[in-house]
Amino acid sequence: MSDVPGRPPGSGDEDGRPAPARRTFLQAVGAALAGALASIPPVVAGAATLLHPLRREETVASAVRVASLTGLPEGGAPRRVTVIDDRVDAWTSYEATPVGAVYLRREGDRISALNVVCPHAGCSVNLAPNGTHFACPCHRSRFALDGTREEGPAPRDLDALEVEVRNETEVWVRFQNFRPGTEEKIPM
Repeated sequence: MSDVPGRPPGSGDEDGRPAPARRTFLQAVGAALAGALASIPPVVAGAATLLHPLRREETVASAVRVASLTGLPEGGAPRRVTVIDDRVDAWTSYEATPVGAVYLRREGDRISALNVVCPHAGCSVNLAPNGTHFACPCHRSRFALDGTREEGPAPRDLDALEVEVRNETEVWVRFQNFRPGTEEKIPM
C-alpha cells in the first residue's frame, strides 16, 4: 500500500524523497536505547572506583610490632626504629613496607615512643650527637628526650605514641602520623 493513492508502496512522497520506514525508525530508537542501557554499568563502576578514596572510612591506627625488649637497654639513649606495616594508598595495597619511624626509650618498666616527624613542617628530627636532645635540621626546633619542645618554631611537642609490651618481650606501637603545623594533634 502506498501512502499516497495511485503510487506504489515505498515510492516516496510528493517531493520524490523516499519515505522513512517505520521499521527503520524503530530499529534506530531500539539501538539507541540498548546502547544507553549498556553504558550504565561501566559508568557506575567507573564512578565508584574513582570515588572510592573519598568514601573510605577513617581507620584507627593498629598496633605494629617494632622491637624486642632485649634491644632496648634500660636508661639508654633513644633508639630510632623503622616501622614496617601494610599500607593502603588510594587503590593500591603495599605489604610489609616502611610507613614511618619512632624513637623508643626504656626507663625501668616504662617504654616511650615518639614519632620522628617534627610537628612544625614534617621534617625528621635527629638525636643530637651527645644524646641529650632531639633537633630538627629544617628550622632549628629542639626537643627534650621526653619529646617536650624546648625551642624553635614547632607548635607542639613531639607526638607521643601508645606503646604496649606483649609476651613480655615484644614492643608494639600504635603508629600514626599527625598533621604538621598545628598546635592540635590531628591524625592524618
